[in-house]
Amino acid sequence: MTVSEQIKVLCVRSNISVAELARRVGTTPQNLNARMKRESFTISELETIAEAVGCKFERYFVLQDGEKI
Repeated sequence: MTVSEQIKVLCVRSNISVAELARRVGTTPQNLNARMKRESFTISELETIAEAVGCKFERYFVLQDGEKI
């Protein structure tokens, strides 16, 4: 699943539109949609998106033994 698909699912599960998410993170719906088409998000932006809907964004690599880095 792409990051953009994950963001869309997040919006559905949070009962908000992508346009509302854009407003909450301080951008325009057009800008957020353009970024979603390009799949161009920084880790910081993903953390801001998570905060905007009241959830947590976790990033890590998981090794074959289950260790998270």
